Amino acid sequence: MGEGREELIRALELFPVLKRLSEDELRTLAAVFREERFPAGQEILKEGSEGSEMYLLLEGNVEVLKRTPFGESYVTAELKDVYRCSFGEMALIDRDVRSATVRAKTDCRTVSLSSEDFHRLCAEHPKIGLGLLFSVSATLVRNLRKENENLRLVYGALIEEIENG
Repeated sequence: MGEGREELIRALELFPVLKRLSEDELRTLAAVFREERFPAGQEILKEGSEGSEMYLLLEGNVEVLKRTPFGESYVTAELKDVYRCSFGEMALIDRDVRSATVRAKTDCRTVSLSSEDFHRLCAEHPKIGLGLLFSVSATLVRNLRKENENLRLVYGALIEEIENG
């Protein structure tokens, strides 16, 4: 195994979404990942487009953007490599359209896992697939709980505004 692959294994060990996997399992997973680079300003994912990959942010910073009903974009989050972030996870579970745009804020280096490779991995290495599926599901549930709380706060503020005139 080359020096670059060993460096990738060390980097993957730091990602929360991969914490359930052993070093040997990470080696198996690393062989399936595809490395990609994106220059600053390039869209990695586009809201509303079809998607089939999950990404791990190895280097750089990205912005997560959503569109208003009027078509205007706004930044909902900034993800930095020091946070060991993943994005696009929903594509491993369903092949629906992307729920947000992710744009490189700086030059970025990522690794991606396609849903096809994920399904193949699950069939060939069920323990790895199950560990990754649990971690991805936990991330999605955590995000859903956070968004539910945000909606509750916005709804409360709206009601207060209406009641106070």
